[in-house]
Amino acid sequence: MNRFAKFVVAISAMLMAAGCSKQAQTVNAQQNGAQPIAVASAQAKVKTVSASFEETGTFSPDESSDVAPLVAGRVISTPVDVGDFVKQGQVICELDHRDAQLKLDQAKAQLDQAVFAVRQAQSRIGVTEGGADFDPDKVPETAAARANYESAQAQAKLAAADAKRYEGLVKTGDVSRSTYEKIRTQQETADAQVNAAKQQYEASLNVARQSYRTIEWSQASLEGVRSQLAQAQKALDDTTIRAPFDGYITARPIASGEYVALTNKIATIVRVGVVKLELATPEQRAGQTKIGMTVMARVAAYGNREFTGKVTAINPSVDPNSRVFTVEARFENPSRELRPGMFATARVLLPGGEDAVFVPRQAVIRDKTTDSYQLFTIDGGKAHLRVVVLGDVEGDMVRINSGLAGGDRVAISNQSELFDGAPVQTKS
Repeated sequence: MNRFAKFVVAISAMLMAAGCSKQAQTVNAQQNGAQPIAVASAQAKVKTVSASFEETGTFSPDESSDVAPLVAGRVISTPVDVGDFVKQGQVICELDHRDAQLKLDQAKAQLDQAVFAVRQAQSRIGVTEGGADFDPDKVPETAAARANYESAQAQAKLAAADAKRYEGLVKTGDVSRSTYEKIRTQQETADAQVNAAKQQYEASLNVARQSYRTIEWSQASLEGVRSQLAQAQKALDDTTIRAPFDGYITARPIASGEYVALTNKIATIVRVGVVKLELATPEQRAGQTKIGMTVMARVAAYGNREFTGKVTAINPSVDPNSRVFTVEARFENPSRELRPGMFATARVLLPGGEDAVFVPRQAVIRDKTTDSYQLFTIDGGKAHLRVVVLGDVEGDMVRINSGLAGGDRVAISNQSELFDGAPVQTKS
């Protein structure tokens, strides 16, 4: 005998014991020729329904976030409260931002200085922003030095030609030796001027190249200042704490005037447009449960109304202690009727069908003493008490999961006058 059968037997025994005195009185009444009790009856029907198994679980939000600050500071405003619905990006807390604003202003000033330094270095050598590749010969000072060098070279070439001509004239006696020596001295002076101009030109090239390196250094410094400015801007933005997604505020433990650290929680936001239901399922169901199966759930707040969801995740491991595995189902919740924390009874629909016994809802009565459900079957002109386990409700019919067979006739009126073994007369 399984556990449920033992339970049914125990409940039946309690019911029998509780009604023994009434039954004795009724037996005496029957022996004295008591009249049968008139009742209306109906036959239990068998219908094919979807195969399923039932489990319980608790709804949880699709997403839940404990929002923490990115910077520490004093709270100056909290424009939301528990129960409020917030949109992604909506402000949920403001921290004191004066220090962050001052640092941002300082970074902006440093950026202006860095930009000026770059432009100054560029103008020094005639480089424009976004211009062509650098050519040191185009720097004004270098261009002048080069022109001077080329002029000295031309003068030296002319002096060399004069010296060569005078050398021939000296040999023929057309000019004096002193005149020739004067021309030779002019040539040597021109050669010296070429060397000096060359050195000046090369020095100008080096200065131009160094100036260009200064531009590169200034630009690198400018990028560093821009990075500092971005960090300062982020520090200021972080003093405004925003909702990470659409959802409801379920906790807001801080208030204006408090100092919060990076470890403090500003608020808890949950997304409930979709809710999850985790079902602890016995390992015997592991081979039957598949992703995509339909799940029908009921909660106490809505009576027998059923909500439809889908199996979206199955834990691949079984708990070695409880011998269960977790099945997760998701339910669309656009009206937000399902709330996180609600306890639910759910049916996971399996492929195929099974036979189920249904009776009219008025045939079932609830015994508050034992917190059980019962009905009376009619057989041989007598009423027989049955303890039953209820299943799904379909309109005016309720499923009997245990305690009744298909085809049995049940009483649907005057149950308060009936007892086990009571004589009855059924109405048409």
